[in-house]
Amino acid sequence: MHFLERVRSFRLKKRDPEISEKIVEKLLFILTLSSILIVLFIIAFMFKEGLPALALGREFFLGMIWYPPNNQFGIVPIVVCSFIVGIGALLIAAIIGIPAAIFLAEYSPDWLRNFIKPCVELLVGIPSIVLGFFGLVVVVGYIRDTSGGYGECIVAGWLILAVMTLPHVISISEDSIRAVPKTYKEASLALGATQSQTITKVLLPNARSGILTAMVLGMGNAIGETMAVLMVIGNPEIPFIPSSVLDPARVLTSTIVIEIPYAVWGSMHEHALFALGVILFIVVAIFNLITTAVIRKGAKER
Repeated sequence: MHFLERVRSFRLKKRDPEISEKIVEKLLFILTLSSILIVLFIIAFMFKEGLPALALGREFFLGMIWYPPNNQFGIVPIVVCSFIVGIGALLIAAIIGIPAAIFLAEYSPDWLRNFIKPCVELLVGIPSIVLGFFGLVVVVGYIRDTSGGYGECIVAGWLILAVMTLPHVISISEDSIRAVPKTYKEASLALGATQSQTITKVLLPNARSGILTAMVLGMGNAIGETMAVLMVIGNPEIPFIPSSVLDPARVLTSTIVIEIPYAVWGSMHEHALFALGVILFIVVAIFNLITTAVIRKGAKER
């Protein structure tokens, strides 16, 4: 009997790790599934609340006037302003960020790179409200003093969003350039190409997917930003398509933040704001899908 009890206890001890492994596996599966379900529930709720406004069809998607007191919910000016602000900020970030990435990857000594890159990445940690306050006090004030008007305009939004987008553009682009195999660079230099020719003809084409990924991520970040843009962009009462970069503008995120406090629950105004959230979600999701496709294409090319 004593021998049989020992055999049974040995079998139980052997099974214990297997049982615990299965428990951990099931627990991780449940947690993963719950995170997916939470996202799906949020999306379903947004679509449910925004459906009455989306059902307006042409009046909503092609309307030129957004004025809730008159039940006018045309989103064209808001969407156009969102893309104007996002694309402008991304261009500024690209003009500054890609050359900076090239410098860090190819020209900068290690000690300088180890100092500059953490400083650039530190920008991500600055709260958007702080950048917005800086933009309101410094950038808006400078534009107002030099160009007239109120200073709260598209240019101010460009500059603040460009600062917020720079870390993504510089870090990802620099990593992509450094990820190009050294043999490519050595072969180019061995054939008599200069360093600048090697960068433009060899390194940048091979790092193209990573740089495009940085740009798309930066665009999604610029389109989805709220507080910093809200503080410096102007937000006219009735949105319009601007004719000058010194005009104020109203973007998707700032419209939702400004109007949701006084939108009556269950009204068409509230449904329209949720519909704006749906539009914003779709735009950001498209950018994420493009990013994924670019990354996979780059991986296949390698």
